[in-house]
Amino acid sequence: MGKIIAVTNQKGGVGKTTTAVNTAAGIAKMGKKVLLVDIDPQGNATSGVGIDKRSVRYSSYSVMVDNIPAADAVIHTKFDNLDLIPSGIELAAAEIELVEVERREARLKNALTMVKASYDFIFIDCPPSLGLITTNAFCAADTLLVPIQPEYYALEGLSQLMSTVRKVKRRYNQYLDIEGVLLTMYDGRLNLTQQVVEEVKRFFPRKVFSAVIPRGVRLSEAPSFGMPIMYFDKSCKGAASYMQLCEEIIQNNR
Repeated sequence: MGKIIAVTNQKGGVGKTTTAVNTAAGIAKMGKKVLLVDIDPQGNATSGVGIDKRSVRYSSYSVMVDNIPAADAVIHTKFDNLDLIPSGIELAAAEIELVEVERREARLKNALTMVKASYDFIFIDCPPSLGLITTNAFCAADTLLVPIQPEYYALEGLSQLMSTVRKVKRRYNQYLDIEGVLLTMYDGRLNLTQQVVEEVKRFFPRKVFSAVIPRGVRLSEAPSFGMPIMYFDKSCKGAASYMQLCEEIIQNNR
C-alpha cells in the first residue's frame, strides 16, 4: 500500500517542485514504484519529467473536478518506475468549480485510494498556496515533506503552514504528520543560514532531514531538459544530496 507524501510550502521559490520531482525520481531509481501527482496549476513537475502539458488527455483537474478515475490519468514516464498524473492550466479554475461540490476537500483522496495499492510511494506536488487544492493534498496525504530556504521569512511561513495542518487534522485527516523538513538552497557559509537551521530544529525536533540541498546551476538547468537531476547529471552535488534524501526517506519508512 503506497505511502502518500505531499510536498508543500505556501511560499514560492523554495525548491518545492524541484524536491517533488527529484525525490520521486530518486526513490523510483532505487527500485520502488512511485507515482508523482502534479496539482500545481503551473505544471512544472509535469514538464520536469519530460511530459508536454499540452499533449495530455487527462490531468489532475480531470481527476478532481470531472471524476475521471486516477488510473486513466496516469502516464508512464521514460524514467525507471516513475509514473505521473500531470497538471494542466485548467487546474487554476478548480478551486472555484469545487466550491459547490459536496465533500470537496476529499476529491483527491478518494481518487488516489483507487491506485494506492499499485505504488510504494505517491508524491504530490502542491501549489504555493494554502487553498482548496492544497487542502485536498493534505486530506489525501499520510505525511508532509516541507522544503524551506534558510532565510529570515522562512519561519513565518512555517507557522502559517502548521496552523493549516492543525485545522486539517481537526476537521479532515487526524493522522496527518510531518515526514520531514528539508533545507534547500543551502549555503553553510552564511551566519543567517546557521541561525535559521537552529530555529527550524527547535520548531521541528527530530524532523529535519540530515540531507541538505545546495544551490546549484545543474539543479536549475535540469527542468529545462525535462529530466530529474540524477538523470541529467548524476555526478553533481545536487544529485548526491537528493539521493541522500531518498535514502533517508526509505530508511524512515522501513
